[in-house]
Amino acid sequence: MRKFAVIFAYFVIFAMIFLAVFAPFISPFEPNAINLSAKFLPPSQTHLLGTDHLGRDVLSRLIFGARISLSCVAATLFLIVLFGGVVGSVAGFVGGRVDQLLMRICDLFFAMPTIVLSLFLVGIFGVGVVNIIIAIALTHWAWYARIIRSIVLNLKNREYVLISKISGASGFENFKKNMLNPIISQCVIVATLDIGHIMLHISGLSFLGLGVKSPTAEWGIMISDAKDFLFTTPELIFYPGVALFLCVMSFNIIGDNLRDRLDKNGALR
Repeated sequence: MRKFAVIFAYFVIFAMIFLAVFAPFISPFEPNAINLSAKFLPPSQTHLLGTDHLGRDVLSRLIFGARISLSCVAATLFLIVLFGGVVGSVAGFVGGRVDQLLMRICDLFFAMPTIVLSLFLVGIFGVGVVNIIIAIALTHWAWYARIIRSIVLNLKNREYVLISKISGASGFENFKKNMLNPIISQCVIVATLDIGHIMLHISGLSFLGLGVKSPTAEWGIMISDAKDFLFTTPELIFYPGVALFLCVMSFNIIGDNLRDRLDKNGALR
């Protein structure tokens, strides 16, 4: 059963990535094309999932929604891992006052819930795709910095690291040779497990009107647009909700599987 779940999760993610990459060629209609004479159409051969309150094709918006959601998550995670990785590596490897200063800065970000801090930062930066990516990255980097710092502290006093240092290897060479692989392995696992959380974060802010701007085809925007028609056309919420659920669930399953495999192979030790 577990093996089937992992295979299904990989299938879902590869399908979502395929749709995101080839959205302009797969989508049957332009996702933002309004046709008020065709609003609330039921599923048919022309519109496989029907149309919304503005006559836009739901399937086309779902396909382009995958592109927006996955690209936003990828950009956000890149910034989080990059900044958190640099801060955590420097704090753990250098130590002393530098470590104490950087960790106190991390504590400032830990002191406030991420959603509250995200709302505060979006209020400062303004709404939009770029601003929401920066805001979420700034609220999550400290967790990665702490994780990577703990890995570096665990590794830098091990015998093979000390031997490499005594043999004349520079600090950067020692770090690259003996610490980089465990850090990358752990970052891959944490990032994979965090994709679902960040995707929900982005969609939640878009639902509130603080993230991706309407009429952009994004799953949170689609849910927000459909909430006024919940009792008349509930499927308009159901479709993006299922897409979001499948993505989050699949990434969590893949993250758990990667953690088990890397831990079994000793990559995390």
